Amino acid sequence: MVPSPQMDEKAKPREEGLSGERPLDGCEGLVVRLYGEARAERWGLSSEQFSTVLARSLLKRMTGSGINAGQREEFLCTLHLEDLALAQACAMGQEAAWESFVRIYRPYLRSAAAAILRTSSTSAEACELADSLFAELYGLVDGKTGERSLFRYFHGRSSLKTWLRAVLAQRHIDAIRAARKFESLDEPDGDGKLHEPAQTVVTPLADPHRGRYVQLFQIALAATLERIEARDRERLRLYYVEEKTLAEIGKKVGEHESSVSRNLERIRRELKGCVEEILKKPAPGPSLSDEQIALCFEYAAEDVPIDLGKLLKQREPGPLPKGKQGA
Repeated sequence: MVPSPQMDEKAKPREEGLSGERPLDGCEGLVVRLYGEARAERWGLSSEQFSTVLARSLLKRMTGSGINAGQREEFLCTLHLEDLALAQACAMGQEAAWESFVRIYRPYLRSAAAAILRTSSTSAEACELADSLFAELYGLVDGKTGERSLFRYFHGRSSLKTWLRAVLAQRHIDAIRAARKFESLDEPDGDGKLHEPAQTVVTPLADPHRGRYVQLFQIALAATLERIEARDRERLRLYYVEEKTLAEIGKKVGEHESSVSRNLERIRRELKGCVEEILKKPAPGPSLSDEQIALCFEYAAEDVPIDLGKLLKQREPGPLPKGKQGA
């Protein structure tokens, strides 16, 4: 999707920094709204439990540098809230959340493992690598679920799929390093030379379909941006290209900065849905599966520069028509 930029800290006067002990003080209304947007209640998470997760993510953001109240709201509004709620519910052992997670993410993890190993997603190797992650995600220690769950390290700054694939790749690299360590302990043969391993273990090559997925994503994104209303285009241009703050954008388009934040989040959701819709269509090539579409987004977000200045180039000057407004 359109990548969320780092929060701008230069355009507004520096406000008093937030407390590291109570980072959510003074934004109770925002937390209530984010709790609703995350749909955390369906997993049995209370507002207080979700607030704890938001505070943990915010403290991670504050590590090494303080932020002010405006930057706090910008940061919290860019989190992948539904993913964050699902991960926390899974870490707490909520059965409904786990059932949903396994149903949605097991096929994706196996596809991701297949891409890492350059094999079929139904192969024993891909299934073993993908399924090995579930025990660590479940985090069962001394009968207590979540005590050491890997979900504790998910802060919502990327999508859950992107984070899971990164963890999966790291686990595979760790296994390769462990194998090499054991190989070095082999006994020498009769000539005093170490046994050569039967097969050299190498880090897997990149997904051979990566370039195609990125190209399809860029085409779909360009087509989507051509469809959006002028007012929404201007919001995106000011935020991503000119790197204006929410307050500055509000003055430019004539709305409160909280409305700017909600509208940007709405635009991102609509863009994502439209790009997915385009990628699912069979023309000009075969339609993509949900797992392949997820890889399109992931690869584009990881390391492919997207020239938003070109895609969102300013149109002829004139009054902006009244577009959709956030609630």
